[in-house]
Amino acid sequence: MPKTAAAAGPVAEVPIDPVALTRGLIRCASVTPADAGAIDVLIGALTPLGFVCHDLSFGAAEGRAPIRNLYARWGSTGPVLGFAGHTDVVPPGDPALWRIDPFAAVVEDGWLYGRGACDMKSGVAAFATAAAQRIAATPDGAPGSIALLITGDEEADAVDGTRRLLDWMAERGERLDACVVGEPTSRRDLGDTIKIGRRGSLNARLTVEGVQGHTAYPHLADNPAHRLIAMLSALLAEPLDDGSDAFEPSSLSVTSIDIGNPADNVIPARATARFNIRFNDRHTGRSLEGWLRDRLGRVGGTWHLDVSVSGEAFALPPGGFADLASDAVAAATGRRPERSTGGGTSDARFVKDHCPVVECGLVGATLHQVDERVSLAEIHGLTAIYRTLLDRFFAAGSGLGEGR
Repeated sequence: MPKTAAAAGPVAEVPIDPVALTRGLIRCASVTPADAGAIDVLIGALTPLGFVCHDLSFGAAEGRAPIRNLYARWGSTGPVLGFAGHTDVVPPGDPALWRIDPFAAVVEDGWLYGRGACDMKSGVAAFATAAAQRIAATPDGAPGSIALLITGDEEADAVDGTRRLLDWMAERGERLDACVVGEPTSRRDLGDTIKIGRRGSLNARLTVEGVQGHTAYPHLADNPAHRLIAMLSALLAEPLDDGSDAFEPSSLSVTSIDIGNPADNVIPARATARFNIRFNDRHTGRSLEGWLRDRLGRVGGTWHLDVSVSGEAFALPPGGFADLASDAVAAATGRRPERSTGGGTSDARFVKDHCPVVECGLVGATLHQVDERVSLAEIHGLTAIYRTLLDRFFAAGSGLGEGR
């Protein structure tokens, strides 16, 4: 059952230091699926601001490790601007490789070190701080609401995180007019890039059956390794496409070829391969599966294909929320961001089914690396971007859903 923290009384100015909040979050060793107190840190920061916090856990009923998620809302009227982020992090690896304890949140020479500093606890803290600043400056009775969707299941399978949180919101009649995902999108300088969409991702496992035999008598066997090579060659023979207006060309990458044959003189009975396709809006997961089966079927033989699609390609068109976000970044940083759809998948693939969504965050130079870090200046700069975006969103009113 969800736990709900009641809203506080009349809101006075409650300052949040984004660096201090980031440090508090980093000290929570929230390697998926562990929460390690991260959601509690956020509830403690948001409740005094007047946010109603819903502490939601998903997964246990299905026999999985429970995942903590947070839905926090300030305000009761529209329009509603959401911020989606995650507090879970990838494992730090061998701590001996780190110069600084990955969960100590040490500040040194203007940099904050720790697992999640870049991806994306600083982003979560920056938005909470921007929300606090906006709330403090908002006249009583002014329309508009701010919602935070924070999950502990982004870095792993994303089964019990943002998607289920959005379903829970829909069941309660909670809606968003637009949303910002705070992933680290910048390349070299803060604000130089925002994401207005993402490529789709298809994972496939191809198993080719054959007949085992002696390499000296290949005519008495059926070599699945040879047929597997022919099948992969057929898939790689030509480009999938040459890109589209908003996307770079789609790509197919073979990630594994496995036969498991320890003998040099034995033709194997089975060969398998795994591959991933990152695809643009000229395809869907279903159309690509059809293309795969057609190409593989031309080679013949006995084979099996297992396909899973973790996200479809999508892109926000010009205008509406895409323009508002771009203008806010330019106003806060002095640089107009490139609008990109590159990179991997993110939880924006779930949010896009509910409202217009952009991704805007820190420079991602050290995410998932040893000695992950972010400059203190960037944390404050990102807070300024989010505050500007909040101000412009509420000044624009509720007519932004058209840019979807």
